[in-house]
Amino acid sequence: MTDSKYFTTTKKGEIFELKAELNSDKKEKKKEAVKKVIASMTVGKDVSALFPDVVNCMQTDNLELKKLVYLYLMNYAKSQPDMAIMAVNTFVKDCEDPNPLIRALAVRTMGCIRVDKITEYLCEPLRKCLKDEDPYVRKTAAVCVAKLHDINAQLVEDQGFLDTLKDLISDSNPMVVANAVAALSEIAESHPSSNLLDLNPQSINKLLTALNECTEWGQIFILDCLANYMPKDDREAQSICERVTPRLSHANSAVVLSAVKVLMKFMEMLSKDLDYYGTLLKKLAPPLVTLLSAEPELQYVALRNINLIVQKRPEILKHEMKVFFVKYNDPIYVKLEKLDIMIRLASQANIAQVLAELKEYATEVDVDFVRKAVRAIGRCAIKVEQSAERCVSTLLDLIQTKVNYVVQEAIVVIKDIFRKYPNKYESVIATLCENLDSLDEPEARAAMIWIVGEYAERIDNADELLESFLEGFHDESTQVQLQLLTAIVKLFLKKPTETQELVQQVLSLATQDSDNPDLRDRGYIYWRLLSTDPVAAKEVVLAEKPLISEETDLIEPTLLDELICYIGTLASVYHKPPSAFVEGSRGVVHKSLPPRTGSSESAESPDAAPSGGQAAEQPAVIPTQGDLLGDLLNLDLGPPVGGPPIATSSVQMGAVDLLGGGLDSLLRSDVGGSPAMGSGSGFAPAPSTAMPANLGAPLGSGLGDLFDLTSGVGTLSGSYVAPKTVWLPAMKAKGLEISGTFSRQVGSISMDLVLTNKALQVMSDFAIQFNRNSFGLAPAAPLQVHAPLAPNQSVEISLPLNTVGSVMKMDPLNNLQVAVKNNIDVFYFSTLYPLHILFVEDGKMERQMFLATWKDIPNENEAQFQIKDCSLNADAVSSKLQGSNIFTIAKRNVEGQDMLYQSLKLTNGIWVLAELRIQPSNPSFTDLELSLKCRAPEVSQYIYQAYETILKN
Repeated sequence: MTDSKYFTTTKKGEIFELKAELNSDKKEKKKEAVKKVIASMTVGKDVSALFPDVVNCMQTDNLELKKLVYLYLMNYAKSQPDMAIMAVNTFVKDCEDPNPLIRALAVRTMGCIRVDKITEYLCEPLRKCLKDEDPYVRKTAAVCVAKLHDINAQLVEDQGFLDTLKDLISDSNPMVVANAVAALSEIAESHPSSNLLDLNPQSINKLLTALNECTEWGQIFILDCLANYMPKDDREAQSICERVTPRLSHANSAVVLSAVKVLMKFMEMLSKDLDYYGTLLKKLAPPLVTLLSAEPELQYVALRNINLIVQKRPEILKHEMKVFFVKYNDPIYVKLEKLDIMIRLASQANIAQVLAELKEYATEVDVDFVRKAVRAIGRCAIKVEQSAERCVSTLLDLIQTKVNYVVQEAIVVIKDIFRKYPNKYESVIATLCENLDSLDEPEARAAMIWIVGEYAERIDNADELLESFLEGFHDESTQVQLQLLTAIVKLFLKKPTETQELVQQVLSLATQDSDNPDLRDRGYIYWRLLSTDPVAAKEVVLAEKPLISEETDLIEPTLLDELICYIGTLASVYHKPPSAFVEGSRGVVHKSLPPRTGSSESAESPDAAPSGGQAAEQPAVIPTQGDLLGDLLNLDLGPPVGGPPIATSSVQMGAVDLLGGGLDSLLRSDVGGSPAMGSGSGFAPAPSTAMPANLGAPLGSGLGDLFDLTSGVGTLSGSYVAPKTVWLPAMKAKGLEISGTFSRQVGSISMDLVLTNKALQVMSDFAIQFNRNSFGLAPAAPLQVHAPLAPNQSVEISLPLNTVGSVMKMDPLNNLQVAVKNNIDVFYFSTLYPLHILFVEDGKMERQMFLATWKDIPNENEAQFQIKDCSLNADAVSSKLQGSNIFTIAKRNVEGQDMLYQSLKLTNGIWVLAELRIQPSNPSFTDLELSLKCRAPEVSQYIYQAYETILKN
């Protein structure tokens, strides 16, 4: 009879009967009763009342019965913690049982019982099992440490289990090694700051030895761990690759992908001239191709990973085009993915094959697939110039089929082909215009309108065509409305006499009758341009367009590098970093590929900075007075302020009396009306003073040091420098990415920038300007980029700053709005600077002065804050803060608490006084209490943030 009988009892006195059976003397009866209990538990009945009776059954030699009781325990221990303690003795006893299976079972169950009261009793048995002579017990105990760490991390660290785990990496049994690596990786993921997996060449060697003898999942753990290792040179990287390569022929696809991840990562360090590099490329193709003969779901995962690999190293699969040809019975998700990869691999050598294949696909029955195939033909034309003519004629053939959705897709891609090859294929416009009436999708309509507007001078009845669209203007989607507005303005600029009525009609529809802010704004801009300066309008609207790049849907390079580190995980299927989809991703560490060997992209040396004489040739800084861009800027960025600008002299360092109202004048917030549209540039021009004399003086060699390109590493005064963050992403700045941080070294403030060109064209003529801000921060010298910035190149720059710029209170106070110009455009971003860069070196107050000032500042100006989880003692706190110019004036001990009295001074002469309370006698209490007093209480919150930043880093 099967086990289903256990699920069928429905008697009234069920619990009572089970109780009697559990206490029976007959072993068989006991076992049957426990099975019934487990069955009831499985279907959701509450059998927790039988806890003591089931626990009594633990005292048995029968392994099957023991497993059942342990199963019950795991389920109910959480709701019955007091009862669960009864079982502890049996656990401890079972951990010393002569049968290794029972020892392992006991330690596995202990790890699954998530009850705080019990965990401390588990430490001794777990310690013994970690050193057990049987490898099966040791491997189970290793995983138990990770589970215990999840319940009580502190306990695991105090008991020294992490060190024991690290020792298990050198174990003689490969499965123990694999489990130890898995446990340590799991713990390291939840605590990214702890350096648990401290890998060195010796431990890597042990892992590689264990790799050959592990089970498949053990191999995956070890390979994932290897992928996080950074070899010291290319020779070590090559030797690891040689030992990992055999895993590529493993039957389990997860092992194959993990091996590919390791190889892709370490290939970064190998020189392309090496024979081995070529061999490795050849070895990587067959396993990836083999993955495509699995079932569709696995194929899809493989294809998503191959998509990343092909973007990083297309040469691996360049000869394997045929495996990506679509089979008639592939599911749609596999078909679309294969299409994508086909286009990525398309080249002059195989384009004929690819086009023949795509033309076939365009006659399929699956609408989505046909659309993608038509679009793919257009992408091939843009990617491989030699094939453009064939692609266009293929598209024209498809348009002749008059299949509605095929025609619409073809028009969308022909628009892109016109953008890529101007003045080459415009002869097809007549054919396109014939199909105007059949277009009903927004994207196709918008593309057709763009073509009519762009080539209006070649189309005799352009005005009639556009007028036909205008009739149902309000029913169109925003995309079509915007295109139509621009096209009619283009037409007007090309044929002004015939289309005056048409342009007035569209402008009034867009501005007066529309609720869409984007459309309204664009309408007003065109209206003003046309009414004030038609010549400028012509230059703006009919400007020559840049050619479009061949691959518009490539993943951005830094993200691609990160995703390569996650091959074989969900991130590689979503094509998103884990931080984008893991909830509460506190443990997600951003990974990146190792630096390429022999790369020429190393930062310029500080000596490369020019002598002072060349600074004059720097391009002029962004908008000039009265320039249109400046006016727009004024609308976007300048918060409304009335009244005259504050005299800059009042905020120069040291120019304010000791505790004078520095910020009272600085923070004048007498808000007036908003500035008029044409009131000039919103950015005050950068101060003409090229550089304060004292700026580079103490550093020795003037400009050479000033443009020290080492981004503030190892600052001389020990002031804390935050790690660089991305301020302006490439997507928002036409391929220019700016990341940076602020630092203070020996009295001078600098903005340390990294400019990265992720566009496909060279960038040059850089300049920078700041908007008015709370502390008058301004560049002290022009932005020096000495050579044009080539695509995929980065340059590090240290821009010296002073505090003699125009002042205006910002919200938040430390907000800085920046404009950067290059040969492509002007870009705007804002960032928050940490206030401690404004703490000056002469901020130590006399003790008497401190006392008098503390009493003098009214109590309502005092602000209280708590700095949580800071376990430093008073001396460490004091020296750490002194590095950032927060000076300790006195220290005393009151009732076992250390009190530090401190002062600091901001660049505009404002003094801030602080009292910091530390409890050294109580190590469990790690919160510090901070009281701040200042004549300008607005700054207190930001001073507290600076304290927290400095003490916690």
